[in-house]
Amino acid sequence: MREDQGRLLTDELERTDVVIVGAGFTGLSAALELKQAGIDFVLIEARDRVGGRVEAVRNGLGERIDSGGQFLCEDMPEVMALAKARDKTFVETYVEGDFTTHPSMQPKDAKQTYYGAMAIRERMNGIEPDDPSIAGMSVAGWLEQQHDPIDAKTAFRSMIEGLWCLPMDKVPLWHLIDNDRRITNEVPELQYSLRETMQSLAEDLAGDLGDRVRLGEPVTRVEHGSQGVRVVTGNGVIQARQVLVALPPATAAKLVFAPALPATLAKALGVWESGAVIKILVRYPKPFWREQGLSGMVMWRDLPGLFACDASRDAEHAALVVFVGGPLALAWRALDEAALRVEVVTRLQKALGPDAGDAVDFSSRDWIGDRWSGGAYSDLIVDVTARDAERTILSGAPPVHFAASELSPSFPGYVEGAIVAGRIAARKILAQLQSPIATSASGS
Repeated sequence: MREDQGRLLTDELERTDVVIVGAGFTGLSAALELKQAGIDFVLIEARDRVGGRVEAVRNGLGERIDSGGQFLCEDMPEVMALAKARDKTFVETYVEGDFTTHPSMQPKDAKQTYYGAMAIRERMNGIEPDDPSIAGMSVAGWLEQQHDPIDAKTAFRSMIEGLWCLPMDKVPLWHLIDNDRRITNEVPELQYSLRETMQSLAEDLAGDLGDRVRLGEPVTRVEHGSQGVRVVTGNGVIQARQVLVALPPATAAKLVFAPALPATLAKALGVWESGAVIKILVRYPKPFWREQGLSGMVMWRDLPGLFACDASRDAEHAALVVFVGGPLALAWRALDEAALRVEVVTRLQKALGPDAGDAVDFSSRDWIGDRWSGGAYSDLIVDVTARDAERTILSGAPPVHFAASELSPSFPGYVEGAIVAGRIAARKILAQLQSPIATSASGS
């Protein structure tokens, strides 16, 4: 640490063992792990709430709804266990009835198209990420070489751009394969939502941390050296032995570090890009699609990245959730709320019938360019040469450490992955704090 950096309010600094930057599920999970181990810490969050890309708001009917991350399934053990321990009410997603495509197809053709798209995805995941034959290849480039029916390829594109929220020509094939292989659920990921909202689970976790959580306190600078770190916020300076940056990679890259991070680490943080997603909840007086023998699940073949499904809490709280992802979200974000409502509801009417026009509420959340976490469910690597980016970020530059759902060994980009990533990072920090060298340096 340079001498001029060592002159900061030496006698008046707040001190702790660990500062965690970011109170999404990664930061919350890391904090709970440290608390259980008896480590002193402070968890700092720029927003006025916890949860990160999980968020709840009141719709026009006064109902608290998930405007961010929402769904979970039984193959996600960590988030399932947390939700059960907190006595959350599981709402099973309605999937009975026919799957709808638009422009419309016969049910048997729609099913065949869906299975065709899944077959392409399975074939893609059968390729080894380090196969030299795919070096420098994007997902779009690889798809062009496949000989599947055009409907299956179109459905595959819609699936990929809807889930990862970036155009396929931006995403390295090796990265998507590596990422997708870690998403290991066998039951649908939309299996459940929580009646109390996923945000309520984040709030419960934060409640266990008490006043160690500080909201509305953006970090402006992280100073680091052999004697520890100083985290500078608008409210002051906190000196700690270690810092965990629990932010998505593209957001972490925007922090100011002094001295600058090693060039390889800075480059690794800089190769990520947030996708684009708009999430919409359309409330209805009744689940009219069920009366027609439909599941409420719709995929638009002419608009890749547009998808809808039943998100009703019960028959009295009928709703469809609509996801707009990738290039389509970038195009539609120019619309105001009224124009977006017309665009979406008109398309729902064409797919599901005139009753789709009888919406009693329309709530949208544009995540594109979100100041604190980027524009989609997760960031993706967009540099085909950045094969070591994740490994480099996870190695960090102790006493500076990084964790994010994107870097998780399981379910990257999901709440499940965030929980796992936070716990792994906390255990790594615990090992650092308990090492003889760290103990000696801290004067303990």
